[in-house]
Amino acid sequence: MRLIEKQDRLGGTAAISGGVVWLPDHAQMAAQGKADSAAEALAYFKSLDHGEMDEAVLAAFVTEARQMHNFLTGIGALQLTMMPDYPDYYGERPGAKADGGRSLDNELFDFNMLGAWKDRVFANGPAPRMMLRETPLGGSSGMIDPAELQRRADRDLRGWGQALVGRLLRACLDRGIEPLLGCGGYRLCIERGRVTGAIVERDGQQDIMTARQGVILATGGFEWNEALKHAFLRGPLDAPASPPTNRGDGLKMAMAAGASLGNMTSAWWVPTLAVPEAEWESGETRNMPVLIERTLPHGIMVNRDGRRFCNEAANYSALAGAFHAFDPATYAYPNLPAYLVFDSQYRERYPLASFMPGTPLPSWVAQAETLEELAAKTGIDPAHLPATVERFNSLAEQCEDTDFARGKAGYDRFYGDRSRDGAAATLGTVSKPPFYAVAIKMGALGTNGGPKTNAQAQILDVDVEPIAGLFGAGNVISAPTGSVYAGAGGTLGPALTFGYIAGRAAARLANQ
Repeated sequence: MRLIEKQDRLGGTAAISGGVVWLPDHAQMAAQGKADSAAEALAYFKSLDHGEMDEAVLAAFVTEARQMHNFLTGIGALQLTMMPDYPDYYGERPGAKADGGRSLDNELFDFNMLGAWKDRVFANGPAPRMMLRETPLGGSSGMIDPAELQRRADRDLRGWGQALVGRLLRACLDRGIEPLLGCGGYRLCIERGRVTGAIVERDGQQDIMTARQGVILATGGFEWNEALKHAFLRGPLDAPASPPTNRGDGLKMAMAAGASLGNMTSAWWVPTLAVPEAEWESGETRNMPVLIERTLPHGIMVNRDGRRFCNEAANYSALAGAFHAFDPATYAYPNLPAYLVFDSQYRERYPLASFMPGTPLPSWVAQAETLEELAAKTGIDPAHLPATVERFNSLAEQCEDTDFARGKAGYDRFYGDRSRDGAAATLGTVSKPPFYAVAIKMGALGTNGGPKTNAQAQILDVDVEPIAGLFGAGNVISAPTGSVYAGAGGTLGPALTFGYIAGRAAARLANQ
């Protein structure tokens, strides 16, 4: 078996992610008295389907997820712990788990177990020494004894996506599978209608690698390929949150082999904030997902017109629909960019990206003593911003957002200030100067369209027949869950499961 990686390190987007895995009907739920079933998970997805899901492919995910989890746990490739309070993102829908249970966090992993490979896992910044469930993103305080953090650093114990990728890599190494780094896929080799290998590029040279039992594409999405984005996506994706290596290599290989495509207009959308101080190693500005900042009290999002246009605390992937609203009169997207406007009450309590309360803010954060002055500095319409804030403040004081229902759903409150009860966890007046604003763009954790597969992870041709010897998993394929981001870990759960399905199918020569 050959595992080929384009970059000089492994893991890509997964390695720098939170590493949470969303799985329905897994064993830990039953062990902790939480009821779930494949039928409930199917009902949940179907309640959100707008025609982009293939029922058999979706069923393969929700029924095989438990087996994947058990298998990878059994061979030491996964060590996950259920996050009992992390709600599904659409908690009011049939089959949802509003009280959590389907999102699982990684246990810390000792990177010394990787030996010579410990520095070959992709990272961008300091290694995470906490599990996600110990942080505000996981609903905790983020406070850990400094001595414990030092112990973790001394032993190189890592959490988040680092732990996920590290364990998977260790499981490969234990089986004699050493990834081939710096080796990108270019085209598939096809003989008499069957994929027999791939043409790869390494050190500026092309080579042919044969594959007796099949090729599995798992190359990620195309969110950093400008031509592919303009060709397929429904609206702007200006600021991806993923590494700039996701440029559609696998998609182009599958297209050249005659694959049919699905879900190409969509992505795993997320509002992002460009942080010039944080760059990728290749020099691009890093765009940070805006998860907590837009949800906390004492802040709102407005468009260039100075008006609110959404529930700021809503599920980040679905929120893209509001950002992508199109005005035919002006032939423009009026909500792009948007602006996060917040006040000194926010600054005294909460962080903005990595800038903690009490620390100076960078120059790219606009600051002013009045809302009118803030609008002038940012390009927001000064005629509307003060009235918008006044209206929001009246709703916040009543602790009920009758305009956009912010704070009504359990998910809205999860990323808010959980020391406050009810909707107050996310609603608070924007009233104490100075006031601040930053531009918010539309990004993505990755695209979720690509070649269609069947329930065996076999990539299909334009006649919806399997392409012999070709399989796919992850963001390179048309997502089994369509455009629905079910909950925390909603990309990694299907990716791991379809990787398991694809590997099993290839091993038994299912697609010959």
